[in-house]
Parts: sequence; C-alpha cells; structure tokens
Amino acid sequence: MYKIIGWLWPAKQPDNPRDMLEIVAKSEGQQAAEAGVESFRKDLGPFVVAAETTRMAMLFTDAKQPGNPIIFANDAFLDLTGYLRDEVLGQSFNFLMARGTDPDSLARIDGAFAGTSTGGSEICYRRKDGSEFWSAILVSPVQDERGDIVQHFSSFVDLTDHKREQAQSRMLIDELNHRVKNTLATVQSIVWQALRNTSDPEVIREAIESRLFALSRSHDLLTRENWEGAGLLDLIKAALEPFGVANGRSEHFVITGRNIRVSPKVALALGIAFHELATNAVKYGAFSNKAGSVLITWMIERSPEGNRLLLRWQEKDGPSVAPPSRKGFGSRVIERGLAHELEGTVDLDYLTDGVICTINFPAPNGDRDG
Repeated sequence: MYKIIGWLWPAKQPDNPRDMLEIVAKSEGQQAAEAGVESFRKDLGPFVVAAETTRMAMLFTDAKQPGNPIIFANDAFLDLTGYLRDEVLGQSFNFLMARGTDPDSLARIDGAFAGTSTGGSEICYRRKDGSEFWSAILVSPVQDERGDIVQHFSSFVDLTDHKREQAQSRMLIDELNHRVKNTLATVQSIVWQALRNTSDPEVIREAIESRLFALSRSHDLLTRENWEGAGLLDLIKAALEPFGVANGRSEHFVITGRNIRVSPKVALALGIAFHELATNAVKYGAFSNKAGSVLITWMIERSPEGNRLLLRWQEKDGPSVAPPSRKGFGSRVIERGLAHELEGTVDLDYLTDGVICTINFPAPNGDRDG
C-alpha cells in the first residue's frame, strides 16, 4: 500500500492512442508504474473521482526513474497545457518548462524531488501551442508501506493572470515615476525662470502660480482620459479657459480642427505653450484690447518621411507688434522647450499685424487629414 503525504491519489485511463502526436517509449518499469496508478482506483474509490474532476492540475511521477517521468495527469492538467494524455505520459517532469527558466526555481524543484527542500516554486511553462503560462508548483513525496519514496505528486496553480497584473502594476508604477520626474523638472524650470527674471516677490508668485495652474489643467484633462492621451481641441480649450473661452469671450478665439488624439507628453508640452502664447497676447498682443482675436488651426500634412501635424496660432486686430528686445521665459519655453519636447520645429514670428506661431511635429500614429 502506498502513502501519499498530504494529498489524494488520482488516476485515469489514457485517451485514444490515435489522437496522440508523439508517444514516448516506455520501459517495463515505467509501464509497471502506470499500471500501479490504476490499481489504486479500486482502493480509493470516490477519492479518485474527486481528484480527477478537481479544477487543480495534478501530476504523478515515477521517483524510481531518471527525470521523474510522468505516470498520471488529470483532466485539469491537460486542459491547462493543451496536451493529450498520451502525449504527456512518460515525458520528463520538466518537459513543459520554457526556455530561460529561473535557475533558482529549477534548483528548488530539483531539491523537492531529492527531498532536500520544501516549499513551492513559480515556473514559466510552455503549452502545446507554444504559448506560455506561469504556475505555482508544489511537489510532495509518495511513500510505500516501508517508507520508501516511490512516486511524487505535483499540483499546479495557474498564475498567468496574476503575473500579468503584476507586470501591469510595475509598468504603471514606472510610468508614474517617469511622470513625476518630468513634472518636477517642469516645476523646477518654471521656478528658476521666474526667479531669474525679477526679484519682485509678487511678480515671482504670479509667474509661478499661473504656470502651475496651466500644468494642472493639462494634468486634469489627462487624468480624465486615464493618461492615455487627450484630444487636441479639448487640450486647447482647457489651456485657454482662464483667458475667456468659458467666460463669455469665446468671440476672441476661432479654433478650427479635428479633435486629434495626442500623447500625454505632447499634451503637457502644448498646454504650457498655449498658456504662454495667451499670456503674451494679454500683455502685448491680441488680448490686450477689445478688438483683438486669435485664429488657431491645425492639419495633417503627408510626407514621405511620415505625416506631420502643422499647428498655427495667429493673432489679429491687436496693437501693432514689434519684436521684443530680449526673449523672456515664455518665448524660450515656446521656441526651445516646445521644439525639444515635440521633436519638431517652432517658428515664432512677430509680424506688425500680430504674432504668428507655427508648430510642426510628427503626427500621432494612425492619424490622417480628413
């Protein structure tokens, strides 16, 4: 009589041999071990039925043969791996392991079979169709009446979904860390530029606060979109909201273009840039009188090197414009920072009739004009 330490003994007859793709040649000892499994059906009765129908994948291996060949696999194991029973019986216990399996996990399994270690391992396995899955595995010895280990029982718990969720969580944490670093770098730049341009505390406060609010509005928009991107039209309206879009001054803006989706990185860069353009228009340009207005347009331009998004900010009916004697923080953000973030070009022209800013950068993937 055999004794299974901590587990029930399952057994089931092989499937039709005609369905198998490959049969492993079995020794007389292997065949005897498989026959021994069937003999326990009579002794264990209803326990065998429970083991065969359980949703936990189970195997028994022959401890007396090299490689611990498989002598029993229940239906749950076959469903998990996609193999037929005749394709599994006689195979080495490790035949399912994917390439590059963690050496420490392999050592723990070898130790479990050798009786030198306890506990489970998490292993990446390969199904019959080539797909991979993760499983937690626990190996337990099976002893005969003399206490000799004659077989091993192994149970498998599918961890594929758990591993996928872990990977997703790590990716989200990495992405969050990246966003935080970028945001802090932007804030640092805003503060440094504000301190560089003036020593007046009130001016410094206003410069920092207004730009942080602009950054916050872009963050709010991206948060509502789960940081998967944002519509360009939505982004522009959010950036210009403090300048009258939502407060009865919409006649000062003419916005023309489809609500093209842009990446979070592009959204943050454009949000700051439009805030700077609008702030400059309030101080010196089209928003400094009642007649001025701004035309904002964009389109996709096709080219052999890839589609480009052409975005244009054009002021009109404001006071006469002259190029500034020196470039302030806003101009530097637009001409240098924006071009760098978008991997494109930015032209800021101070025409007499009004400022024109033309932004040219790679179009979002999959977007075409029309």
